[in-house]
Amino acid sequence: MDLDALLLHYFHSDDPDTLDETTLSAGIGRLAIDFGMERSPERRFALWVLLDSFAAAPPPAEAFDDPVQRDAANRYLDTLWKAERH
Repeated sequence: MDLDALLLHYFHSDDPDTLDETTLSAGIGRLAIDFGMERSPERRFALWVLLDSFAAAPPPAEAFDDPVQRDAANRYLDTLWKAERH
């Protein structure tokens, strides 16, 4: 998945720093709906990561029934947490 294409699709801009609150909220809403409807594990994970970048992702335990995906999401969050501390 192409990040710029996802940003343009959901937020009508490839620069999140330029979004006003209304546009940001609407984009997150569209993204959350698509995340909930998505059946492809790979696409679903990518949409979850994008939601997480906007602090709008559900916790991995709620987001993923599949233990492999749930574990991958937890590892992703652990890696981000470690990177932010250094």
